[in-house]
Amino acid sequence: MELPLVVGVDGSEPSLRAVDWAADEAVLRKVALRVVYGSLWERYEGGSLSADLGKPSEEVLAQDVVDHAAKRALARHPHLTVVRVVLPEEPEYALVREGRQASALVVGSRGRSGIAEFLLGSVSLSVAAQADCPVIVLRGSHDKQAVPGARGRILLGVGEDATESPAVRFAVDEARRREVPLEAVRAWRCPAHETTDHPLMAGEPARLHEERAVEALEWALKDVPADADVRRRTVEGPARKVLADLSHEADLLVVGAKRREGHFGIQLGRVAHAVLHHSACPVAVVPQKVRAQ
Repeated sequence: MELPLVVGVDGSEPSLRAVDWAADEAVLRKVALRVVYGSLWERYEGGSLSADLGKPSEEVLAQDVVDHAAKRALARHPHLTVVRVVLPEEPEYALVREGRQASALVVGSRGRSGIAEFLLGSVSLSVAAQADCPVIVLRGSHDKQAVPGARGRILLGVGEDATESPAVRFAVDEARRREVPLEAVRAWRCPAHETTDHPLMAGEPARLHEERAVEALEWALKDVPADADVRRRTVEGPARKVLADLSHEADLLVVGAKRREGHFGIQLGRVAHAVLHHSACPVAVVPQKVRAQ
């Protein structure tokens, strides 16, 4: 049985846009959509009951939020299977646990408690940094639908040790589902101490680093099926800036995040952390488990 797609909701506009996007994604994947709301109403309201409804008011609100989100998804795709889930716990914990039995998680950039000055909400960041499945964070101004895409391409950031990376496989699959090209990008930099002012030597260090980037890109993509539409690209500059800039041309940016065994808490990496804050399009963070050294 195919694992469902999970979307986190809280009634905010960003989470409702996430529902739209997740509904499209669930249809593409041909899986059910689980609409999940997590809240600690029991902690704050205890056993006090609403005189009219016989339930804590926050629990009633939570159910209303989930019902509204589910109806929104069904209005978009009437034949989609939608499951409503309300959990009495912190949203980040609820979503991370739901992700253990999900094909992917979808969350908005900020929720009801988001502060405008923050580029990314704490719940979205925490889920992206801890979940066992891919997490898609809805960023950018064209994030209301997975298809048809506004830019017609999937962008993949290729980092170190990307061979057989789950991020590569995820990006290839996403591009195939949408029937759009995959643009795989490897950023490279020439350290300042290797440069020289001599006109005959200028460019040699840069050429060497660029060639290494090309080799790393080819190595990362060596297991990609031959019939996949993959376009390779190397760009000079910090990976964080390169990917953020190119995200303006993509419908989805895919990056990997290593999860070391035995380590807890935030495990995201500088590049993934940066693009989650600055990308112009939705970002998929794909975890890769690695053994502790």
